[in-house]
Amino acid sequence: MVSSAQNKRIQLPSPDTRGKVSLEEAMSKRRSIRSYTEDPLTMDEVSQLMWAAQGITYGGERRTVPSAGATYPLEIYVVVNRVEGLEPGVYHYLNRDHSLEFVKPGSFGKQLSRASLGQGMVEKAAMDIVICAVYERTSGRYGDRAKRYVHMEVGHVGQNIYLQAEVLGLGTVAVGAFSDEQVKALLEIDEEVLYIMPVGRK
Repeated sequence: MVSSAQNKRIQLPSPDTRGKVSLEEAMSKRRSIRSYTEDPLTMDEVSQLMWAAQGITYGGERRTVPSAGATYPLEIYVVVNRVEGLEPGVYHYLNRDHSLEFVKPGSFGKQLSRASLGQGMVEKAAMDIVICAVYERTSGRYGDRAKRYVHMEVGHVGQNIYLQAEVLGLGTVAVGAFSDEQVKALLEIDEEVLYIMPVGRK
């Protein structure tokens, strides 16, 4: 287990950029999966999912998803329930060095499920990816159209997570029904919550 008192940042394994499943096969097999086993995820799998969501691809800045004006308004949080080598709790993905910042310890699957209108797969998942936005990063450049651009971007992230999960043999589903304020209070964040994506073994 990772010690929350001694390790505030957890370095993730390097992501694999040469997968064994074609893009076409992943798209063909992609489904919304709401039932998961009790088996934990591995750190390699967490690494791939984080990289797919917001990883750096080249030049130290560009990412795995397009962003209007390269304003990058999204932040990724992870509620860990069962991951080998990670203490249950809330983490924040830091893409610049591909690491997880430990936010707080605890088993929050049940609370997150309640905040998601009682959707059971949120509690039963090995981990839940929470995609959040800082609209001001984009609105400073694009004004009133920023919200539209941010929502396009979160769709790109969601699809990347779906496809990466399929390649890894994992299941996920995009959850949009939740109490914004309850999720923000649970994660102790100010960002706006846009998506929750539970991930687990099929």
